[in-house]
Amino acid sequence: MSAPNPTPAQAQAQAEAMHKPMADAIRVLAMDAVEQAKSGHPGMPMGMADVATVLFGQFLKYDPAWPDWPDRDRFVLSAGHGSMLLYAVLHLTGYADMTMDQLRRFRQLGSRTAGHPEHGLTSGVETTTGPLGQGLGNGVGMALAERALAARFGADLVDHRTYVVAGDGCLMEGLSQEAISLAGHLRLARLIVLFDDNRISIDGPTALTTGDDQVKRFEASGWRAERVDGHDPKAIAAALARAQDSDRPSLIACRTVIGFGAPTKAGSEKSHGAPLGKDEIAGARAKLGWNLPPFELPAATVAAWRAAGARGASASAAWKARHARADAATRAEFDRRLRGDAPAGLDAAIARHKEQLAKTAPKVATRKASELALEAIQPLMPELIGGSADLTGSNNTKVKGMAVLSRDSYGAGYVHYGVREHAMAAAMNGMALHGGVVPYGGTFLVFTDYCRPSIRLAALMKQRVVYVMTHDSIGLGEDGPTHQPVEHLAALRAIPNLAVFRPCDAIETAECWALALARRGGPSVLVLTRQDVPAARLSHVADNLSARGGYELAPAKGAARATLLATGSEIAIALEAQAALQAEGIGARVVSLPSLELFAAQDQAYRRQVLGEAPARVAVEAGIRLGWDGLLGARGGFVGMSGFGASAPYPELYRHFGIAAAAVVEAAKAQL
Repeated sequence: MSAPNPTPAQAQAQAEAMHKPMADAIRVLAMDAVEQAKSGHPGMPMGMADVATVLFGQFLKYDPAWPDWPDRDRFVLSAGHGSMLLYAVLHLTGYADMTMDQLRRFRQLGSRTAGHPEHGLTSGVETTTGPLGQGLGNGVGMALAERALAARFGADLVDHRTYVVAGDGCLMEGLSQEAISLAGHLRLARLIVLFDDNRISIDGPTALTTGDDQVKRFEASGWRAERVDGHDPKAIAAALARAQDSDRPSLIACRTVIGFGAPTKAGSEKSHGAPLGKDEIAGARAKLGWNLPPFELPAATVAAWRAAGARGASASAAWKARHARADAATRAEFDRRLRGDAPAGLDAAIARHKEQLAKTAPKVATRKASELALEAIQPLMPELIGGSADLTGSNNTKVKGMAVLSRDSYGAGYVHYGVREHAMAAAMNGMALHGGVVPYGGTFLVFTDYCRPSIRLAALMKQRVVYVMTHDSIGLGEDGPTHQPVEHLAALRAIPNLAVFRPCDAIETAECWALALARRGGPSVLVLTRQDVPAARLSHVADNLSARGGYELAPAKGAARATLLATGSEIAIALEAQAALQAEGIGARVVSLPSLELFAAQDQAYRRQVLGEAPARVAVEAGIRLGWDGLLGARGGFVGMSGFGASAPYPELYRHFGIAAAAVVEAAKAQL
């Protein structure tokens, strides 16, 4: 018969009494795993071992037996290069899939212990980190999601914190300022950042590159901030207790020694990103008083760590009981949101919206069409949290009835992110990872350059995040080439597992919204126009024609001799070119390709059917050609951009750059 789990007080007392061997266990596992892999970063885990031991041993609310417990605290290792800190703690606290064998296989193909933590490879890794600063941005989103859900469901179901370990590099990245400013403004008091203040980077002392006072910096952004000795467990515990009682987000700057315990490399960049070496490890073992061989741990130390891991069992059991006692409607809605299921009636609402659009055939910008789609969707999806990077009126991301989320109203559904595109994208990743909410956010398409690292990580982590990117081409007009995206469609389409949607009219926009919300295994970008576009779909079709990425929009009259491919606003140009060709007796068909990624995923027979066998093939898109040749073949023509745009009214720009029906006709006839 197994021993009963210790009470939280008993576990805390044991963690305090056993602190040194528990922290040293992290240190030796980190240096041994890195040494065996001949690759990795031992210094950060060795330096932050005391902080991690106090946090996981006494404060963090978690249950290794239920890794995805909805009300667990979230732990984010923003300094992802120190991944062995997290892997060691997951093993020591008893996460079943983090075995000692996995630690031995650190950084090896097929292991759960990747060089940087990867969400989905193992339980206990809340987000993929490594690109510095991203985890800090994710943590802001997780803390925001927690407050939003708590406002709707109450503290009985949602009452947890988010802890982030960040390093000097995280705080040097520009993303960090955007993230801490947003968190301070929203007063996300459940967010606690533990700064590994070891003052060492890869190149050497951080004094080479920065002299920032991080405590004052965070305080200036509305945080509570303090400094502690990162090797004094009582001081760390006292600081964490103060942070938990704060009415603002908290920074604890933990002064640590990188590579703590290493006899000659501690406090040096030499312990940062390379194995310590056998002699240094032998010296560290002697200095720490650790006599066991690699990957062997004292039974008493393992028992103390397992007791720390078991500390959350009573809290998770109590939560499960509260969940069971909640009224049926509340429980069902909470569970639906956590599962990520669509609400009842959503498909029917989108179908009604499409039917109405077919009747009215509105000539509107697709950014306005996106707003119309959201007006049909948002009342049925309260889990949507929308926002914009200071471009709400331009992105059309806020619909009637959406209240603004603020420090006084976390239950509202719209976030004013300010001019913080990168933090917006990183925070949306954190919200999606947290679960229970579906984030979308807008800016201009050209500013996906500011969001790209977070977009890439959303795709890598397979998270449902929707980016509403408007002003999608030279069609935005007078703002000129600084704001006119030409290469951005190609750049976004190059990211694996990212769905890029460029709808041609209001009906396609509604269909693309439906696809983005249904796409639970990856992010989506809605690429939308500033200028009005005519309706291309004039009759109601129940099926989502955009779901296969491409379809024949307008068949040829008679035998087809030319196939015209287009996306977005250039569909209108393709239809005009079709009419001109057919007036000359040349049968032409128009294919709409709202998503090249979804089209590429279709079977060969369907793609061949849609592309057809006409001898001439032309694509028209107000971007660069890159990415189109696979559809055009060796002889196909392309009408689009080959360089940057210019500042002028958009009709003049289309004429100036030759993106016109006449150019499409000429390109088609040249192949006949």
